[in-house]
Amino acid sequence: MAYKLLKSLEVVAISVLFVILQNWANAKPQVPCHFIFGDSLSDNGNNNNLVTLAKVNYSPYGIDFPRGPTGRFSNGKNLQDFIAENLGFTSFMPPFAESQGENILNGVNYASGAAGIRNETGQHLGDRISLNRQIQNHKIIILRLLRLMRNNTETRLLLNQCIYSIQIGSNDYINNYFKPEFYGTSRLFTQMQYARLLVHQLSNQLKTLYNTGARKFAVYGLSLIGCAPFAILEYGTNGSLCVDKLNNAAAHFNERLMPLVHQLNDDLPNAQFTYLGPAPDSTTFEDGMSNVFFTRGTDWIIASGTNGACFRRSNLLSSRFIWNTESISEHSKFYI
Repeated sequence: MAYKLLKSLEVVAISVLFVILQNWANAKPQVPCHFIFGDSLSDNGNNNNLVTLAKVNYSPYGIDFPRGPTGRFSNGKNLQDFIAENLGFTSFMPPFAESQGENILNGVNYASGAAGIRNETGQHLGDRISLNRQIQNHKIIILRLLRLMRNNTETRLLLNQCIYSIQIGSNDYINNYFKPEFYGTSRLFTQMQYARLLVHQLSNQLKTLYNTGARKFAVYGLSLIGCAPFAILEYGTNGSLCVDKLNNAAAHFNERLMPLVHQLNDDLPNAQFTYLGPAPDSTTFEDGMSNVFFTRGTDWIIASGTNGACFRRSNLLSSRFIWNTESISEHSKFYI
């Protein structure tokens, strides 16, 4: 069944955490702080008070999370929660929307569902916090840190030692490029041109973070977005297990992101950029999913609305591998 797929994901997770703990934390149980930038894969409540379809602060979301619904696009923890735990933090990074007082000293989560590298990405769903706005929010947090610590040198040193996780870009495809009824990017650019454009913009955004004091970066490649249930339901597969055009687009992005990470390490003094590739690879994913989603059908996904989110009263299943049409469950994220 799903064992082969999940074991593959587990190996990748162990490898990723080994890199983080060895290269960044120097074998210590934790780093001083963790700042998180991204989209619904990392969002833990920043969209709750926005006027948007991309918010999930209601049941059944959070059914397996101690606090119930929090705005996480999952039944429980998200990937960044697991990483925070494995880095040794005793509490999760607060969402920027709820950050206050000294709870920012260990880091902040700026991620926003439907957000992208490009400012317009996801706008058809309503408000969201683009990566540019997330970086502006980080600058606000830096000012608050300066007031708390009352020492510019110590604040700068703290920022140098933090981990900065950036997992974003999927929405620039699924809620931009492949939504021609709302956006013109697919008419203006080929997939390869668009990938170059996105990576160039992301490069500038990473350099902006570097200039604010960031030195240790985890930069995530795009996952197999063509294997998400929403993609299969919306586009069909033409005989494949996944939507090839979406996976090919993600591959173009990743092929340009990897050399960028190496280039930034060469160009920026004391920078430590680590590229975290998608997991698993397409062969392993399709082999696993052929035994999971495609033989059990909707048994592995709870009911979702037209925007990909769960209905407020969805039938819950004991085997929650995929949570809604765009998100996997806490159990799956543990392995990723």
